[in-house]
Amino acid sequence: MIAVVEGWRAGLFARSQWVPNIVSGLIVGVVALPLGLAFAIASGVRPEQGLYTSIIGGLVVSLFGGSRIQIAGPTGAFIVILAGVVARHGAGGLLVATLMAGVMLLAMGFARFGAAIRFIPDPVISGFTAGIAVIIWVGQWHDFFGLPHTGGEHFYEKLGQLLRVLPHLHPATTALALASMALLLFGPRIPGLARLPGPLIALVVATGLQAAFRWPGVATIGSAFGGIPRGLPHLTLPAMGFDQVMSLLPSAFTIAMLGAIESLLSAVVADGLAGTRHNSNQELIGQGLANIISPLFGGIAATGAIARTATNFRNGGTGPLAGIVHALTLVAVLLVAAPLAGMIPLCALAAILFVVAWNMSGAAHCVRMLRTAPRADAGILLITFGLTVMTDLVIAVNIGVILAMLQFLRRMASSVEIVAQDAATLSVPLPPGVLVYAIEGPFFFGAVDTLERALGHTRTDPRCLILRLGHVPFMDITGLQALQEAAGNLERRGVKVVFCEANMRVLRKLLRAGLLPRGGPRRYCSTLAIALERAG
Repeated sequence: MIAVVEGWRAGLFARSQWVPNIVSGLIVGVVALPLGLAFAIASGVRPEQGLYTSIIGGLVVSLFGGSRIQIAGPTGAFIVILAGVVARHGAGGLLVATLMAGVMLLAMGFARFGAAIRFIPDPVISGFTAGIAVIIWVGQWHDFFGLPHTGGEHFYEKLGQLLRVLPHLHPATTALALASMALLLFGPRIPGLARLPGPLIALVVATGLQAAFRWPGVATIGSAFGGIPRGLPHLTLPAMGFDQVMSLLPSAFTIAMLGAIESLLSAVVADGLAGTRHNSNQELIGQGLANIISPLFGGIAATGAIARTATNFRNGGTGPLAGIVHALTLVAVLLVAAPLAGMIPLCALAAILFVVAWNMSGAAHCVRMLRTAPRADAGILLITFGLTVMTDLVIAVNIGVILAMLQFLRRMASSVEIVAQDAATLSVPLPPGVLVYAIEGPFFFGAVDTLERALGHTRTDPRCLILRLGHVPFMDITGLQALQEAAGNLERRGVKVVFCEANMRVLRKLLRAGLLPRGGPRRYCSTLAIALERAG
């Protein structure tokens, strides 16, 4: 159900709910302010575009999403992808890619793909998330230390050049960045500041210090971007052509998939906090609408933000009203306080992203997984992490998912058993020349070798072979073809083949695949007793 409709029916817009949701929305709006600026700059676009994204994404997802307390906006996970799109296609190309991603998310929601996203395994998600965190962290060294501009297309090239120029750091910029980092970590512990978010404390203090002392060489939003324009953005259709759309298709798909994963993970976190149950398909529809509308007003990609959603709940948010107030708070900032943003030091925003990268990395979770998970899962995590850092997120996720699928299939195939059953096992006498085998587990292409090995162990051909299918939950076409080939070979050698005890799903597949032909040999019995009687 649409979030705003569900909230209305649940009484979350009642007057008794106004104060806690308005207070929570104001606090989340304040938290979203520095994050929106930082994520936009790190993505290679102007800082106000991050605020536009927080406003539009937050408002649309709060109204049309599938979670009551979800807060949407730009997130750190997108930085690597968006910065790459801007580098290759420019800011205009990013707007087109975001719009395309929104259409994809909308289609995924209407196609009811919401439940399928959860099938991406945790080692893959943890690996690429930790890899993105490392890229964000290294990518902020320039602003954090006030380093000279460097080049390099790949991560290892950028890292090498940054290490070479690191001795030439700017002292004032580095000192201000370290002070901002300290305020981020310890500011909320100062008496009287416990209710204030760390990013806001760091941003206000760093801006005040730079405005007071005007240290030369400290880059600010004003010196780098000319400030933030006051007012709201205008509707503008991004220019696009067929060739551009085709070239942006892989990036748009990556944005859509990452947005779906992040938003549904955030919705799951919200359910755990608030004791609610989100609608995954409606959440994808809301995210799709947000990413379609956002670039029309100059915004970038938006998705569910776990930290802001958790902040919303901890401060009393219970429904969509908090998300709406969060968006209106940022509108008020744009209309009133935009000129003041020119003195915000970029090193303070870099310090915020340092903390975001650390929180995003899930270092403790990754270390625990490497220590306790099966070696194959730990290997998938490390491979996905390494590919994310050294190559590309798309390659990393694709290879990570493929490796996880192959590992799952290997485990499934090894769990399938073809068990020979004798009279003692069955507790019934077997007629002479009759063999009984039970297939236990899903019979798919990965388990065909198990059947071939089991049948190969029979030294002499029996008079009749009974295959029990009662513990086979499903079959695929490769398994059906293997059964058909084995049955045909045995029958040509004079061995009668009988299947029995299949569930209705497997039985329909046997009929459709032609293993139980009408007018042909009678190969199926509903029970083992009937099969033994026929064999006798």
